[in-house]
Amino acid sequence: MMYLQVAAGLVILLVCGELLVRGAVALAEQFNISKLIIGFTIVAFGTSAPELVVCIQAALDGASGIAVGNVVGSNIANILLVLGAPALIYPLTCDNQSALRDSFIVIGGTLLFTVLAWTGSIAVWQGALLVVTLAAVIYLAYRRARKEGGGNADEALEEYEENMPKTLWISLLFILIGLVGLVVGSRLLVSGAVSIATAAGVSEEIIGLTLVALGTSLPELATSIIAAFRRHGDVAIGNVLGSNLFNITGIIGAAAIIKPITAPEQILHFDLFFLLGASVLLILIFYFKKPIGRVLGGALFLSYLAYVLSQFMGVSGVHSVAMM
Repeated sequence: MMYLQVAAGLVILLVCGELLVRGAVALAEQFNISKLIIGFTIVAFGTSAPELVVCIQAALDGASGIAVGNVVGSNIANILLVLGAPALIYPLTCDNQSALRDSFIVIGGTLLFTVLAWTGSIAVWQGALLVVTLAAVIYLAYRRARKEGGGNADEALEEYEENMPKTLWISLLFILIGLVGLVVGSRLLVSGAVSIATAAGVSEEIIGLTLVALGTSLPELATSIIAAFRRHGDVAIGNVLGSNLFNITGIIGAAAIIKPITAPEQILHFDLFFLLGASVLLILIFYFKKPIGRVLGGALFLSYLAYVLSQFMGVSGVHSVAMM
């Protein structure tokens, strides 16, 4: 039952997250809000909605391992899997200067979170600091995008505009179903994940870093695969960078404001440094202006498989009790 509970939670999260984004995009366009603003707010936040509700629900349930593991694991999955898998379909290219700049911003947010996590519990004021940091970055990015034009925003919205609700009431219904479904799905997923961790004899953080993180990263993976088919490498890469920044600042920040959270020792001593290393790899790729082709994409994909395997082999420092 616990595996069915997790599966049901993931399906509800993904479907209702999609309904929420489509309904919100349609509503915004019906009120003539610019595509640039929609791209920087609704689409950017909407794809991370599953991580947000799962993290908050886990924090409220006292499952810090799942809360922090979900965010850190999702960011690792975004870099290695969400960029690696689409590159196997078609090489991802982008404006390397912009991607390099955004990569430094993302790693800066990751370093800020790392410093706060090492102080012990991330308190309310620290969570607020993370949220304010995200808001400042979004504001500066929006101002820069207005000067440069909104081409990327148009590309990012193409997928959502194809099957959007056409009337105000259907848009509102999509939003309502999406919000309710995200709450229900998060409760099923978190309680099921805790049960699996207990039954399998592994830590909550391992389940959060792998099963939960992979499940909540599926919207980003789907978006990037579609972008690869459409030869929109900028959208795929921008999707990952934006999602990672939102996860590590906005989601952790919002959860800490509601209830202070503590990063487990495994994540502090292993997974955060693994995430920083993956982020540095992205900086090197963009610095040397290398497209993410099939060879590099395959290497990223295999690296993610190796990372997941390392969690259950005890490389990270936490061993499976059930296997011992």
